[in-house]
Amino acid sequence: MIINTGQRTDIPAFYAEWFSNRIKEGFVCVRNPYNPSQVSKYRLDPSVVDVIGFCTKNPAPMFPYMDLLKDFGQYWFVTLTSYGRDIEPNVPDKHRLIEDVKTLSKIVGTDAVGWRYDPILLSDKYTAEYHLHAFAQIAESLKGYTKTVVISFIDLYPKVRKNFPEAREVSKADRFMLGKEMIKIATDCGMVVKPCAEGDELAAYGADCSGCMKISDYEKAIGQRLIAPKKKGARAECACYLSCDIGAYNTCMHLCRYCYANAEPEVIYAQNRLHDPTSPFLIGNYTEGDKVHEVPQESWIDRQERLPFTAL
Repeated sequence: MIINTGQRTDIPAFYAEWFSNRIKEGFVCVRNPYNPSQVSKYRLDPSVVDVIGFCTKNPAPMFPYMDLLKDFGQYWFVTLTSYGRDIEPNVPDKHRLIEDVKTLSKIVGTDAVGWRYDPILLSDKYTAEYHLHAFAQIAESLKGYTKTVVISFIDLYPKVRKNFPEAREVSKADRFMLGKEMIKIATDCGMVVKPCAEGDELAAYGADCSGCMKISDYEKAIGQRLIAPKKKGARAECACYLSCDIGAYNTCMHLCRYCYANAEPEVIYAQNRLHDPTSPFLIGNYTEGDKVHEVPQESWIDRQERLPFTAL
């Protein structure tokens, strides 16, 4: 099976010690965000967890614990954009992050690391020309360290509108122009562009519009075929295979203004104060009335002998 860590928060950046303790103890508890008394308990054992999926803006805090992950398959997405602290207040220096992506790639391999340049937003400061220049610089720096770059354009979800009221949608003309140019840049750097939930409008220019975190991506990362149950994406327009996320909403301290998963900063700080690195839960601990469900788990790796595996 696959365990995901990054749809609700950034565990490597802010909760690496907690996650390492979960690996050591071999299990994790996750509250249902819509019914908190319902608790799912997952084993964190490589005999049943084939891949752990990470999405982060800062992988470095996890580096001291990478030996704990060596028996698990891994796939990492690292978001690396060109925004300053006016948009991403607590994201580390981008030049340092480039070096961290290189370090990560050397540890887990180029097929297990993807770069995300998203969401793309336009303003008087962050113009189309600004983005193309920055994208080219980062792509050139990461050449040979990843084969995938995901792009998307800002979506104005309710939390985004509240925390970033001046944000505006990117026009179709700008999406086409930026997409086509980024595809050219990425191709020259040995990368495939995967638009995230943007339809297939860029497929004609060389983008892979089939999804950015599919079973085939996990298979390529671990070099084995997975027989995975069918599952829908997180959104109607999403083809990614996302399941069993162990994070919690309103806990990411990056405080990016475009974030769909965070409420206002005061809520984030209050949640963070409830974090205990030794707890089975990311936030808080067991409470009276909890109904703990031990999730049935099994490996999805295809054990049948066949010709050497090649991902599509």
